[in-house]
Amino acid sequence: MERVTLRIPKQQIEEVEQLVDSGEFPNRSEAIRSAVREMINEQYDGQTEQSGKQQRNWAKV
Repeated sequence: MERVTLRIPKQQIEEVEQLVDSGEFPNRSEAIRSAVREMINEQYDGQTEQSGKQQRNWAKV
């Protein structure tokens, strides 16, 4: 695996921590990896369904 440094708004990190605390994920890294996998899968599914048109704008803040 490769290490990546990123900045995430405090509120979003707190929400990720709640997912970890509730046992849904073992740690923050795995929660973020899961979100990235989901984003990639949705992008891929959207491209195959709509011939290259994106279904979701992941750049929202």
